Amino acid sequence: MLDRDKQILYVGKAGNLKKRISSYFRQSGLSLKNQSLMRQVVDIRIILTHSETEALILENNLIKQHHPKYNILLRDDKTYPYIHLTNDKYPRLKFYRGGRAAKGKYFGPYPSAGAVKETLDIMQKVFRIRNCDNVFFKNRSRPCLQHQIKRCTAPCMNLVSQADYQAQIDQAIIFLQGKNDELIATIEQKMQASAEQLNFEAAALYRDQLQA
Repeated sequence: MLDRDKQILYVGKAGNLKKRISSYFRQSGLSLKNQSLMRQVVDIRIILTHSETEALILENNLIKQHHPKYNILLRDDKTYPYIHLTNDKYPRLKFYRGGRAAKGKYFGPYPSAGAVKETLDIMQKVFRIRNCDNVFFKNRSRPCLQHQIKRCTAPCMNLVSQADYQAQIDQAIIFLQGKNDELIATIEQKMQASAEQLNFEAAALYRDQLQA
């Protein structure tokens, strides 16, 4: 939502866009904050995304970039949660809150713990990156349930090469950076190449990633 000077006042996301926007134009029941907001709004811009998770990440990035007046500003990064990609040989994606002292990459901050957990759940389903701690990882004698339900490629048991696991990580980073068109193009190319090589199992996995 923008004011007459094209300054961003508010960034939000919605599964039902018509319902969400119409809620701001009610004759009664608006909070004082939203009443003040709507007195200044002269334009509404819409960005379509491929999924709710992509919308969540885009919303977070836009808030951090533009600091809209009517969003809850993320003033203290130590208060808000992040997604942390660890610096291990086989990196782990995990929920993180606090000072960023541990090595690795950080994505966020996110507006709520629920937003991080929702994103991690979908990330694990799509990219199959481990979420176990290092003690659990180093003491496995067989693949765990996460591998059985196709939410991890089981690097703990060497069921995936380091190069292939790193490819999963690279895709996850692209996704978390919001470069989803680039990611989709990469997965489509790999799916096509696998099909041409008659590796239909791999092609099916890439297809499932696109549909997730």
